[in-house]
Amino acid sequence: MKKMIVLAMVAGLATVSACNSSPRENAADTIEANSEAVADNLEDAADNAGTPAAENSLENKADAVRATGQNQADDMRTNDPDTNLSNGI
Repeated sequence: MKKMIVLAMVAGLATVSACNSSPRENAADTIEANSEAVADNLEDAADNAGTPAAENSLENKADAVRATGQNQADDMRTNDPDTNLSNGI
C-alpha cells in the first residue's frame, strides 16, 4: 500500500513539474481565453443580427475585445507589474 501511495505522489509531482507555466503565463492564457470567448459570443450575435449595420457593429466590437485581450495578455507576459509605470503602479 505504501508503494502505491509513493507511486501516486511521484506521478502527481511529475505532472506538476511537467507543467512549466508560471502563474503569470497562466493568467495571460486566462485573459486570452476569456476575451476570445466574449469575442466569439459577439460574433455569434452578429450572425443573428437583423441588419447589416448591427452585424458590422457587433463584429467591430468582437475585434476590439479580441485585440484588447491580446494586448493585456502580452502586457502580462512581458512587463513586471511591480515596475510597469504604464499601468499606474
